[in-house]
Amino acid sequence: MSRSISFRTRTHARIQFPEHPNVQLTEQENDLYTLLDECVTWMKHEKGIDTSCRVAGGWVRDKLLGSPSNDIDIALESIMGVSFAEHLVEFCSNVKKMEVEKIAKIESNPDRSKHLETARTTVLGLELDLVNLRNEEYAEDSRIPTQVTFGTPLQDALRRDITINALFYNVHSRSVEDFTERGLPDLRNGVIRTPLAPRETFMDDPLRVLRCIRFASRLGFELDPELETSTRDPEIQEALRDKISRERVGEEIDKMMKGRDPLRAIQLIHNLSLYDPIFHIPASVATELSSHPAPSHVAFAAASLLHVVTQGDDALPALHPLLKEVMKDKATQARLYLACALRPFHGIAYQDKKKKTVPAVDAAIRESTKLGTQNHYLDGIPILFAAADRLRQPAIETYIGSETERVSIGLILKDRRMHNPHTGSYWPSSLLFSLICELVPLWDPTSDVLDSVRATERINAYNAFVSRTEELDLLRTVEAKSMLDGHDVVRILDAGKAGPWMTEVLHKVTVWELDNPSGTKEDCEAWLRAEHASGVIQIPAPPATGGRQQKVKVKRGNGTGVASAPKKPKIGGDQV
Repeated sequence: MSRSISFRTRTHARIQFPEHPNVQLTEQENDLYTLLDECVTWMKHEKGIDTSCRVAGGWVRDKLLGSPSNDIDIALESIMGVSFAEHLVEFCSNVKKMEVEKIAKIESNPDRSKHLETARTTVLGLELDLVNLRNEEYAEDSRIPTQVTFGTPLQDALRRDITINALFYNVHSRSVEDFTERGLPDLRNGVIRTPLAPRETFMDDPLRVLRCIRFASRLGFELDPELETSTRDPEIQEALRDKISRERVGEEIDKMMKGRDPLRAIQLIHNLSLYDPIFHIPASVATELSSHPAPSHVAFAAASLLHVVTQGDDALPALHPLLKEVMKDKATQARLYLACALRPFHGIAYQDKKKKTVPAVDAAIRESTKLGTQNHYLDGIPILFAAADRLRQPAIETYIGSETERVSIGLILKDRRMHNPHTGSYWPSSLLFSLICELVPLWDPTSDVLDSVRATERINAYNAFVSRTEELDLLRTVEAKSMLDGHDVVRILDAGKAGPWMTEVLHKVTVWELDNPSGTKEDCEAWLRAEHASGVIQIPAPPATGGRQQKVKVKRGNGTGVASAPKKPKIGGDQV
């Protein structure tokens, strides 16, 4: 029997707007805004400078939703941020007799959405960014404004990405200001909408497309229909692909994956046909791909299945707790969801400039998002794909009940593709991702039906595998160091020095340890000597050197049964 999981009609929890919204200030915030108000009054009387202070954007939104926020951006009228900050420091020092930290000047950087210089300082323990209200004009072929001038609060609000981020909190009147006249209704109704026509907003800065998706997934809000239509516009998608740096794309994707609902973000990327412009690989690499990536619905299916099996569904068996618990770690959860998003690249490779065959998922992370190794994306996600291939060849259930059951399962768990803390890879997350990869082909995207019979079979197989590792007391061996390291092997076999043969010997030691869970180090040494004496383990005779034998450093065992190859000797200071 098959059952529809209804991936496409998945409901999502929305952050609710309070019935009686109000900006509740902390004591620190109240003192800060009182200080800013007094400073503005002092500047007018003592300096003849007429200005005002408003808290802009995210702080106002979050406060109205009842969430704390430390993101205090002060929008200033008719004065630059650095100039105001200098007056603020003078007022605090000379009038209020209080210390203020030094002003940090942040230069304009359009690639980081910093179109004007910003002043940053800390007052009363709160960090402030200060910048003037502004009006911007853009060229058609760039997201960098061609002209930035002082603006009115309305002009500043209209240039922002979405209405709920265009709200102000006036520190003088202590009131919320909604100059677009849509921010508060959209916050109340759960709508993501641009202040101006979405096409105009997106053509000015295509990065705003991704910000709309991020806030919709974070807050559980719906996208305005006109906004949805504009995101599907080929010209907008081309601008997103070509005008936005890959680093900025990666930053938004990272925030989505670490956010409240990464599945919703992946769903929106798929529904809005944004997969290709977001995960765009340059032509210099794409022309070398061994095949075309799978359709984006594969990414959505993988992410949906990850959600379903870890959250539970009546049509499927419960997941083993050890596999389910990996989602409690936010970093691991983000990595798994991004791996699901990149599932269309699974099984595809390309040749790099050195003619080395590299998985395409590596290029998707390295070239499309520039995320690198932060959160172990670049070094961890390709390993997840390698682990999935390892576990399906052969199927994991073939290891259970075999004569070498404990050894076979133990070697899988200790495999560096399965478990390598240096890349953020742990065997439970590797098993979970492998399971998801096996379930994806069981979903029919046309009918939105999952083959629950076969899905149940695969989940039960993975559950049984984990249960068997517990029964065999294998969990403690994963992190355990080998009884013998390379130095021990050289000593026991009187080998003189290490060599390429060391890798195989250390592997045999690991196998012996798995096959003899009660064995001691002395037992292992005795076995190794016997194997060598019987000829099972052979060591090549060292080549004649014509002089004193050179000592080669042997790397100590790392618990995997694999030794590192010795370094080549240096001659005349250069490695040969």
